[in-house]
Amino acid sequence: MEETFESYRRYLFAIAYRMLGSAMDAEDMVQETYVRYSAAPKETIRSLKAYLATILTRLCIDQLELARRKRELYVGPWLPEPILAAETTETGDPEQRVYTEESISLAFLVLLEQLQPFERAVFLLREVFAYEFAEIAAMLGKREAACRRSFSRAKQHLLAHRPRFPASRETHRQLLSSYIQAVETGEMKTLMSLLAEDVTLWADAGGKLKQAALRPIIGRDAVAHFSVGTQRFLPKDHQVKMTAVNGQPAVLILVDGVVFSVLMIEVEAEQIRAIHVMANPDKLIHVQPAEQ
Repeated sequence: MEETFESYRRYLFAIAYRMLGSAMDAEDMVQETYVRYSAAPKETIRSLKAYLATILTRLCIDQLELARRKRELYVGPWLPEPILAAETTETGDPEQRVYTEESISLAFLVLLEQLQPFERAVFLLREVFAYEFAEIAAMLGKREAACRRSFSRAKQHLLAHRPRFPASRETHRQLLSSYIQAVETGEMKTLMSLLAEDVTLWADAGGKLKQAALRPIIGRDAVAHFSVGTQRFLPKDHQVKMTAVNGQPAVLILVDGVVFSVLMIEVEAEQIRAIHVMANPDKLIHVQPAEQ
């Protein structure tokens, strides 16, 4: 079967989305990769997949540097842009692993934001996309030893901040469902029992919703009261839908069939340790129902 750019479009988007945490920016980088590929002499390309991945990754590193400067002006907490993605099963095939829930989970993308752009690229290319260090060095124009050091630093950092006692998928779903029910009914005692003592809530509305917190809400009591308090700001005719977003259990709040916000949680030791609320309408394009 002849290789074409379209053969790798989905693969390139997978790299770009994990690099940038934004589906819109990822699509732009894939398109820019196509533009550059179209202008290149085809006889000079030995491996189309490696060539495209190299262009894309370098574009993403530059874009990530630019995006970080822009985020200094962002109103309130910044969270990755959610995408609808089916919950998947781990596989040993490198090209299939890009769609596993671990590599696209919101919690994972949030952790990746703490890495420097070069470290993020090296870690993803090695850990998720299974490139050899020699290949990564060639792609990024760096020495192999530098790539190995960056990978080691990134992996140590991520391991130090990931849950020590992750919950099963069923427990994760049950805790999310119980949290939503407790918030809707105002059952404070139940709600407090679901939350870890140091739970943190982030609400990303981009300054477009007056009721959204402009700083993280920290602590069991503060998060519980804030969660219940926000109920009065929801449109009366809203609907709640459980689904999978970024390969993880999530709740969609819909108004007239349009997604108003997305809520996801992080779980450790059978308690909720973090709550992420995405309500910036500019970031909800990729979670809207297909008919919209």
